[in-house]
Amino acid sequence: MHTPAADDALRWLADEGVTPLGKGRWLESTSSGDLERSDNDLAHEWAAAALGDDRLTPMQRLRTGLGLLDLLDEYWATFELRTFITEQTDPVVMDAFWAGYRQRLEAVEPAEQVLYSLWVDWFEDRDTAQAAFSRVAGDDVRRMLAQRRLCDLATGPVHRRIARVLEHSGPVGWAYKHDVYEAVATVPELHPALFAGLRASYHDVYGDLEPMPALALLDRLHLPPDTPHLAPLRAVLLAGSRNHYRHPDLWGTVRPE
Repeated sequence: MHTPAADDALRWLADEGVTPLGKGRWLESTSSGDLERSDNDLAHEWAAAALGDDRLTPMQRLRTGLGLLDLLDEYWATFELRTFITEQTDPVVMDAFWAGYRQRLEAVEPAEQVLYSLWVDWFEDRDTAQAAFSRVAGDDVRRMLAQRRLCDLATGPVHRRIARVLEHSGPVGWAYKHDVYEAVATVPELHPALFAGLRASYHDVYGDLEPMPALALLDRLHLPPDTPHLAPLRAVLLAGSRNHYRHPDLWGTVRPE
């Protein structure tokens, strides 16, 4: 992804003797000679260095780190960004980080590494799940609900972001996401993403839901009756099951009513 932050990262890499050779290929000049590196190599070798470069201000480090994510599209860049941001105390830097993630989640091309990091690093961690979910989706949905503007979620960049977050929100605690799920259930264009979120809330290892409220939500969704997994999900929720891994033999054995 070409962004202004990616240009900053390119300049920072050039100062360190790393230049692009082509898609996914880099040349690293060292005292012992030139080495060809991959995107994955660079993420592991340089993301932490950029985010820890004390020649830069914290905001400059963050921008460079986000730029490396844009350039390399590697999960390890998100891992180092998370390490960096959890050590920050300046709310301005933290706000800029979440703004950067929201911007990337709204792009036409899905930010797969950002979504994966949200899912396994931020949402599966009970200490960070609530704040992370709020910053990338919950705050905006709640604000739009208060302003009676939920219809704005039907299309456009914010729709893309909210839909993508819903699909990966399985591990977020039910108490943190239930009101958001209830709100987006009024937006038919988000029903497929909400269904994916409910399914993940049941099937993810760390997924979390309350069966009866989840069933009530599921029954409000306008989905084709032959939607894959719709009938068995309804059946296990009706049976009172909270998570597939608590009752692994239940899926596929209960009969939908």
